[in-house]
Amino acid sequence: MFSLSPFELETVLLSLRVAGLAILICLVPGVAIGWLLGRRNFAGKSALDLLVHLPMVAPPVVAGYLLLLAFGRNGFIGAWIYEHLGVSLAFSWAGAAMAAAIMSFPLLVRSVRLSVEAIDPRLEMAAGTLGASPVKVFLSVTLPLMSPGILAGMISAYARALGEFGATITFAASIPGETRTLPLAIYALLQSPGGEAAATRLMALSLLLAAAALIASEYFNRKILRRLKGNPEK
Repeated sequence: MFSLSPFELETVLLSLRVAGLAILICLVPGVAIGWLLGRRNFAGKSALDLLVHLPMVAPPVVAGYLLLLAFGRNGFIGAWIYEHLGVSLAFSWAGAAMAAAIMSFPLLVRSVRLSVEAIDPRLEMAAGTLGASPVKVFLSVTLPLMSPGILAGMISAYARALGEFGATITFAASIPGETRTLPLAIYALLQSPGGEAAATRLMALSLLLAAAALIASEYFNRKILRRLKGNPEK
């Protein structure tokens, strides 16, 4: 039952690759914005917070359609990319990764922000008084202390990217071997006569991946909560 066919294995590997690229796309901006929201007060902070978390509540199809308008071959950004670089992001595996990155981005930012808020600012101030520059303080104090939150956010975002459906099918379509990730393949198999067995195998694998991600994310989130409560890490 759990022996994967070449098509199913290709789908799994494509999904892992798409989710991996999605995390690379949102990692640096996710850490930066999470730190900004957790450490700084500035005009427009509420608006930025709303914009970052909007994909969590908006229909994924809306995000996919907006990506199509912006990065499609005739989009206001996509047309320039295609004309000057000859690259079309829509209906490609890179486009599927972009859609997954947009939908998983809020989870990464939320986790990073929580980890930043758990850090005692006095530790950073102490490093500053010892002569460390702001960059050195961030790299030697803040970043190591944020690392559990970053890892938890990356794992949660990766799991979310693996399960992305609506934005992906709208912006990248469901092209076998190119953009048909696990959820799209499951949907296609359920619409095909005799595809139930393969769909069941892929669903079981998806649940295992999701469960593993939740366990790992919970582990790192507990480390953050212990820090928030001031308890020493075990």
